[in-house]
Amino acid sequence: MARKSNDDKKKGLGRGLGKGLEALFEDSPKMNDGEEVNELTLTEIRPNPYQPRKTFDEKSLKELAESIKENGVFQPIIVRKSVNGYEIIAGERRFRASKLANKTTIPAIIRDFDEAQMMEVAVLENLQREDLTPLEEAQAYETLQKNLGLTQEEVSKRLGKSRPYIANYLRLLTLPQKTKRLLQHGELSMGQARTLLGLKNKDEIDALAKKVVKEGITVRQLEALVNRINENSLSQPKQKRIKKSAFIRASEDELKGKFGTSVNITENKKGKGHLAIDFSSAEELNRILDLLGVNLDK
Repeated sequence: MARKSNDDKKKGLGRGLGKGLEALFEDSPKMNDGEEVNELTLTEIRPNPYQPRKTFDEKSLKELAESIKENGVFQPIIVRKSVNGYEIIAGERRFRASKLANKTTIPAIIRDFDEAQMMEVAVLENLQREDLTPLEEAQAYETLQKNLGLTQEEVSKRLGKSRPYIANYLRLLTLPQKTKRLLQHGELSMGQARTLLGLKNKDEIDALAKKVVKEGITVRQLEALVNRINENSLSQPKQKRIKKSAFIRASEDELKGKFGTSVNITENKKGKGHLAIDFSSAEELNRILDLLGVNLDK
């Protein structure tokens, strides 16, 4: 997925921000009437409790800390008064770098924000990250929906994005956990993840995702593979569901991942069983035989 620059993201978010929030994301936040820059003690300040971003690039923080040692903090952070000290509204990176630089104070503007605004700022600031993964972006949209009670339509208007765009990201949250991890670590692309959601049998997603990563299958190739698997499952006669053991289910998943097609294992009470590997063409059969090490040319 192509990454957007911070400037592009700011422009996109700016169209939908609530009154007063847009200024937080400008390079130099504008001072409101009666506001002043205060030097606050770092020990009095704590991060935004609704901030979804928990990790910061250590190298980047160290570079900023070195700059702060030499030149100080040019742009004040934005905070709100809390029961014990202050909570950061925007500028946690500068706050962390100042601590690394062994500073004791930091310039700050104090503003009066309620809980809903704090949640919104945390999510919007998170959406500006250049290294945001598709899954993290989806989680940010879900946070806006749940915490602020917004519909998909309201989220799209607030952020200046189309409703289908928001919906496509939110669908990623329905992926099984193993596939989510592949997406989070960049092993699967947004396009590949969306295509995997097209599988009618959701139990097959993890195995196919593993195959996609292992064999470097493109989105177009994956679309054809998903269509083929769906057609195969429709052509299979419906049988009475028989409860399978954990070992049998795990074996099926492993074989599905290896062959990239539907696999069915059945066993009777006497311990005898049947293994069926589906294929839809001679080409696919040859591919499966190659994986099994069967050479018919001899």
